[in-house]
Amino acid sequence: MTRPSTVPDTRRGGPATDPPGPGTARRRGARPRPGRRRVLAIFLTPALVLFLLLVIAPIVVASYASLYKWNGFNLPQNFVGLDNYTRAFGDPTFRGDLWHGLVLIVLSLTIQLPVALGLAMLLNQPLRGRSIYRLIFFAPYVLSEVTTAVLFNLVFSPNRGLGDSITRWLGSDAGTIFADPDTVLFAVFMIVSWKYFGLYMMLFLAARQGIPKELNEAATTDGAGPWQAFRHVTLPLLGPTIRISVFLSVIGTIQLFDMVWVLTGGGPIHASETMAVTMFQYGFRRFEVGYASAISIVMFLLSFVFALIYQRVVLRRDTEGAITNQGDNR
Repeated sequence: MTRPSTVPDTRRGGPATDPPGPGTARRRGARPRPGRRRVLAIFLTPALVLFLLLVIAPIVVASYASLYKWNGFNLPQNFVGLDNYTRAFGDPTFRGDLWHGLVLIVLSLTIQLPVALGLAMLLNQPLRGRSIYRLIFFAPYVLSEVTTAVLFNLVFSPNRGLGDSITRWLGSDAGTIFADPDTVLFAVFMIVSWKYFGLYMMLFLAARQGIPKELNEAATTDGAGPWQAFRHVTLPLLGPTIRISVFLSVIGTIQLFDMVWVLTGGGPIHASETMAVTMFQYGFRRFEVGYASAISIVMFLLSFVFALIYQRVVLRRDTEGAITNQGDNR
């Protein structure tokens, strides 16, 4: 058992322990100095004000409006309680929106993210012109959702679009994919994937380049093949990035609006409609603001509950590691 080092204290005539380091008080949770508190308040106040005005206030207003049958004009007076929520879950259109969101999430997790991961691993290899390939694959993400939707509307415009002409020449009729209820949702997914897989590819590529080469070299020396090295070394180390990508994909799918609205408007016969599109239709087309507010609160609760559970269950180890490392760096 080791004993703490002591130094003689000539003033008091007895041993004394080593003086605490300069960061001991801060690590023990000492309050910051008044001057530092003022600086923190100055920098945090604008962000807090914006957060209250742009996040908390809209949630409170929407929660209040969802309890009324309100057309958006004057003040809400016809109190209906939870009838708007009951109406939403009893509406076949809204239940279809939930199903469409689930289908898009499953497709994103099983197709979009694996394709992005595979491309990231491929572009990490010493290929000729790989910087150009990275630029080409990442370029769609730079486009806005509205621009992307307009672009594909022009490409698949019946009798005029380049894509429609090519598919007709090949003997197909892909120009009607947005008009067929059986294919429109998958068409929307493919366009969303085309835009966003470049983002996930760059995330995976950056995470892959952060893995030391010595680990894969050690695995190869021990007799592991390329697939075994990827499965047992690379993939586990990419875990935090994969988990964050899953989180972003799910939350983004729940809130999907712009691209669907410009591409199809939710049609045909609600086959590609999402919760955000339904909310917009009732709020700004039919002026049923109370019902639209209820849908927005359902969207918020779905996103919030998923984020909370995902962080507690899936991201818990990652966040704890980040907090520990930050504390050690102090």
